[in-house]
Amino acid sequence: MTSNTLLGTFRALDDRVGAVRVEDLYATDPHDLWSALTDPERIARWLGEVSGDLAVGGLFQARFTSSWTGPGRVEVCEPPHRLLVTLAPDSGDETVVEATLTPAGDQTHLVIEERGLPIGVLPGHAAGWQTHIEDLAAVLEGREPSDWRTRWQELMPQYGEPSA
Repeated sequence: MTSNTLLGTFRALDDRVGAVRVEDLYATDPHDLWSALTDPERIARWLGEVSGDLAVGGLFQARFTSSWTGPGRVEVCEPPHRLLVTLAPDSGDETVVEATLTPAGDQTHLVIEERGLPIGVLPGHAAGWQTHIEDLAAVLEGREPSDWRTRWQELMPQYGEPSA
């Protein structure tokens, strides 16, 4: 059963763009969670297809279950604690996605923040990232991920309007 707890927040960074932040605790160690975030075979189970050069400075192509498709560039890779990528680099519509992992007892706290999104899309992206991290939890627990679009539609009304 999928939780109805909101795991995402969003905020304006200026009058044009904002950031979405999602976070959750996972019943695994940082190394296993890091692998789920960086191994293309494991990423495909909860987020989408990723291929290309996944080293710092490398370019990759991604096709997320949320329907986003495009290029990305790895900016920072500090296993198993911090990953920073730019989506749609050099396009004028680029965003930065940062994942940080912190041990929390026998669990790992994951924070994902996407910055540079147009203000009007923040609620949709918050619901989208929540759906993705719920799918990550399902896969780590040996369950099937959700039907992404159905879960996103369930969450959308709960996210309301951007906060200042």
